[in-house]
Amino acid sequence: MPIELYSGKHLFIDALKTEYDAYDEQILPRLHTGGPVTIDSILWDGRIIDPDADDPDTLALRQLNDKIAADRRVDSVMLALSDGLTIVRKR
Repeated sequence: MPIELYSGKHLFIDALKTEYDAYDEQILPRLHTGGPVTIDSILWDGRIIDPDADDPDTLALRQLNDKIAADRRVDSVMLALSDGLTIVRKR
């Protein structure tokens, strides 16, 4: 999916959960150092920690959470507010 990155100071991702990783990969190279991205619904109503939850959205969010945590290009924090938010800042 093509993404048109504007010159704003903050990006917010709230889209199809199975496409979050694609958004992340398209946005990060274009983001300025120190630029923040907020990713919505990252806890997915607690399903990401439910071992029995194996729907495509839950699996995609688990994979993205693991990827962000291991990504040395960014600093990140996960907030347990509502359905969860992750704030990512490009190093």
